[in-house]
Amino acid sequence: MPHEPRTSTLGRARLGFESQAEIDTFVATLGRFERGEITSEEWKSFRLVHGMYGQRQDGVQMLRVKIPQGILSADQVRAIADVAESYSRRFAHVTTRQNVQFHFLSPGDIEPAMRRLAAGGLTTREACGNSVRSITACPYSGVSADEPFDVSPYAEALTRHLLRHPLSSTLPRKFKIAFEGCSQDHAVTAIHDLGFRARVLSGRRGFRVLAGGGTGILPTAARELFEFLPASELLDLATAVLRVFHARGDRQNRERNRMKFLIRAVGFESWKSEVLGEFEEVRKTVSAALPFDPEEAPEEAPPDWERPPSASVPAFTERGTTGPGLLPVLSGRSRSFAAFQKTNVRPQRQPGFSTVAVTLPLGDVTASQLHLVAALALSHGDGTVRLTQSQDLLFRWVPDSEVPALFERLEAAGLGLDAADTISDVTSCPGAESCRLAVTHSRGLGRLLHEHLTLRADAAALAPSLQLKVSGCPNGCAQHHIAGIGFQGSVRQLDGRAVPQYFVMTGGEITESETHFAKTVAKVPARRVPQAVERLLELFRHEARPEESPAAFFRRVGAARQKQVLAPLEALTAETAAPEDYVDPGQEGDGAFTVDVKPGECAA
Repeated sequence: MPHEPRTSTLGRARLGFESQAEIDTFVATLGRFERGEITSEEWKSFRLVHGMYGQRQDGVQMLRVKIPQGILSADQVRAIADVAESYSRRFAHVTTRQNVQFHFLSPGDIEPAMRRLAAGGLTTREACGNSVRSITACPYSGVSADEPFDVSPYAEALTRHLLRHPLSSTLPRKFKIAFEGCSQDHAVTAIHDLGFRARVLSGRRGFRVLAGGGTGILPTAARELFEFLPASELLDLATAVLRVFHARGDRQNRERNRMKFLIRAVGFESWKSEVLGEFEEVRKTVSAALPFDPEEAPEEAPPDWERPPSASVPAFTERGTTGPGLLPVLSGRSRSFAAFQKTNVRPQRQPGFSTVAVTLPLGDVTASQLHLVAALALSHGDGTVRLTQSQDLLFRWVPDSEVPALFERLEAAGLGLDAADTISDVTSCPGAESCRLAVTHSRGLGRLLHEHLTLRADAAALAPSLQLKVSGCPNGCAQHHIAGIGFQGSVRQLDGRAVPQYFVMTGGEITESETHFAKTVAKVPARRVPQAVERLLELFRHEARPEESPAAFFRRVGAARQKQVLAPLEALTAETAAPEDYVDPGQEGDGAFTVDVKPGECAA
């Protein structure tokens, strides 16, 4: 499809990303596949680029919505709610890449779901497949006290430049880009193919550019490509990098065709030299300018319009959820407003306003809750919400005086949990509930850990900032490689019976200057993982140095010491195994655990 430049409108009033004509093409191509005019492989490549992903269950699909920078208007939130209500399980799943996924859609529902999303300005284009994925950004961009400038307009400009670009859907493998302005790397730029960190040098705006990061097989920290790239050259540099990857990437070995492997094969300096040569060629031939003055990008201002009145507390009605798999728990309540305010409310740099995080266990939010979120964004915020890398929601521009009223309404909807971005706010990928690649039901373990740590507030208080992340396979869609404690699903055999277990990995962390990947310290049966967390927390309590972060502590004490602490949980024989050791948390039914890994189509 030709690249069709479009006028960009940044900020709250921005244009959508949809294309109804593109959905027409999708429907026509589906018809060609059904008539046998194209092969199943050709159809798979096409549908993946349009966000339609096969699940492990026959006859149902996952649909991923591309949400650049995680920004949603109230109308778009309603569109997502309508799709969840009409075509999925009456809830949506927020991913670590600020996207939304729907699971268990019938093939016949994909087109109407796409149409409803497009009516709200949303697209599924290049949400999956060998493409430039949704460009993520710090959810605090524009309101953070320590950012040199708001990166959101630049991230959106790059999104519009690359969306439907001839290179963007014809790459050897997926390609991920992130933007960060804060000193803390909320957007985890260090594990992206391209990461942009905002800088100001001699009064000019620009970015420190990192390249070649990634987790999964061979976790790799991105290396510095530019200490300072002028903001005006952003689009051309990204184009140059994509050109080199498009031309040189490995298209044969799917397991080793991310850009990090290309860089490893040719050497960073050699790769960098190629990029710089292509950069000059792009500047001479197809140079593109930002749609605004690079030194004076549009800035968000406080809402200055008359906002609608807030919904009354009794007005919320929950229809519930339905379908297979783990369904959201709707009784989320904070320990107190004070507890919620401590963990979920953060002052903006603009006096009198706060951001308010909505904690979403497992990243799940129901259709009814989404309709309320849309209404509350209009009445208490700026009419938008942002999705976060920790699978939560963020209201912005909430007047400080209105935070209690917003909290009251969130609690009425089961959205009033505190502890955002703390140890009990567990991150989890979809796992074997729907993913073809997963070994274990990571969502089940995520819920087990969340419930355990919510009940054991004393244990959680030992390291409240510690991040727990659970992935059902090595690909790491939950980003367990950079967790203080990460869990990777696996299996062991015990006298011919399968036991679900997790690699316990500790010490992962991204700091302002370094990237540390978690190291495996034990392999623990799934049902024993909460006890493993408690033992590691106790070790931290007794042996940590003053002011030492949990991740730094685990790196310092090393794997041998931690393995010693976890050995009683790791040990398992047919004689000592309890019935629950053979059960995968989250697994439906009473059947024995079995491993059913299928060929993957694309990772998150």
